[in-house]
Amino acid sequence: MSANGGTKAIVAALAANVGIAITKFVAFLLTGSSSMLAESIHSVADSGNQGLLLIGGRRAKREATSQHPFGYGRERYIYAFIVSIVLFSLGGLFALYEAYHKWSHKDGITSWHWVPVTVLVLALVMESYSFRTAIKESNLIRGNQSWVRFIRRAKAPELPVVLLEDFGALVGLVFALFGVGMTLITGNGRWDAAGTAMIGVLLVIIAATLAIETKSLLLGEGADPKELAKIEQAVAGGPEVERIIHMKTLYLGPDEMMVAAKVAVSPCDSAEALARGINAVEARIRAAVPIARVIYLEPDIYSAAADRAGTGAAAHTAVPQSEAGEQDAQPGS
Repeated sequence: MSANGGTKAIVAALAANVGIAITKFVAFLLTGSSSMLAESIHSVADSGNQGLLLIGGRRAKREATSQHPFGYGRERYIYAFIVSIVLFSLGGLFALYEAYHKWSHKDGITSWHWVPVTVLVLALVMESYSFRTAIKESNLIRGNQSWVRFIRRAKAPELPVVLLEDFGALVGLVFALFGVGMTLITGNGRWDAAGTAMIGVLLVIIAATLAIETKSLLLGEGADPKELAKIEQAVAGGPEVERIIHMKTLYLGPDEMMVAAKVAVSPCDSAEALARGINAVEARIRAAVPIARVIYLEPDIYSAAADRAGTGAAAHTAVPQSEAGEQDAQPGS
């Protein structure tokens, strides 16, 4: 659902931004407004970013290879990180440079006065449609999370990226309207420069936010508390496992999770019985958390002595037999 919803939101944003970029650039050529130029570059950057997200989504679907045995799912995170770099450099820094340049040449808008306002209002309508689509698709998977938590915790990067880009585009258009409107009223081009600077600062903040959140995904995030609780319940929810000794989870991509655990099992008569028990636990994990597709379970025999020794393995083999025997003989063992 997250992948399909993300693709729909990306396509809607791409279609809107391509049309908006063309109309903004025409308005800049007619009026010379720095706010219109900054917004034109902003829309071009957004269009390129949506193209990068689509490429990342397609490349992430490649089959696993011997060199990349866990597949290419995390490639979606790499392209989302590239988006933050493009937004920062091509969008934010260019707008700040253009604002500095315009501040030194404070000419107002001398012709085609109605063009920038008309274009910005039309852009607001188109961006609102794109933003509405992103919100609608995000709500399908957001649940009862707040928007801030959804953007920070979402494992699929596309929807948070499009949400932030569309939100930034709408706020940027308001800033551009402010700068252009005040320039038309006063004839002072420094208002246009101020609006451009506001757009630049906004884009730098959004790019930094995207970079920080995507960096966390690139480093590797584990299951969230709800998913972790489901996995723990699935592992310990049958007679095959006495307890979880230790467990780690890792997202291999937005739609695939790895679960690795050492579990304490009861002594059994045959390897076949042990294998059946492990397979039953794996089936319960996949039923509880369907994206847990890569599962490694290591059976062990629990030992209180090894657990107290702090070895992490909690098995008889983790400490010398003499020491284990002495500790197990202590009262309360």
